[in-house]
Amino acid sequence: MNFWLVKSEPAAYSYADLEREGRTDWTGVRNHQARACLARMQPGDLVLVYHSVTDKEVVGVARVVGPPAPDRTAEPGTPWVAVDLAPHQRLPRPVSLAAIKADARLQQMGLLRQSRLSVMSLTPEEFDVVLALGH
Repeated sequence: MNFWLVKSEPAAYSYADLEREGRTDWTGVRNHQARACLARMQPGDLVLVYHSVTDKEVVGVARVVGPPAPDRTAEPGTPWVAVDLAPHQRLPRPVSLAAIKADARLQQMGLLRQSRLSVMSLTPEEFDVVLALGH
């Protein structure tokens, strides 16, 4: 199993939207490094969902429920991919960006090193620390 983090502006698509819909295609990623992460996701992988821009906090965990496939929102023949995500667990306490920055165990986390990247891999330890901070 691999671990990931995806970012979304809550006004555009929130974790509550994912819970309400029960499943979604994670589409619209147009960064090559983020696309490479999406392409490595496999069913069963767990994904932290981070609300960017306004809230700046991890609010829940999603599960990859479908393998990478062509992004239906992209021009045909382009290399962009999407994966199917389903809600797995809302965190009892959102984990703020400030809390992540303050935790010495998370100083190498991609969220801090490449803050503009919308999809990134996590180590199992990073995933576990954020999960623990949210409980």
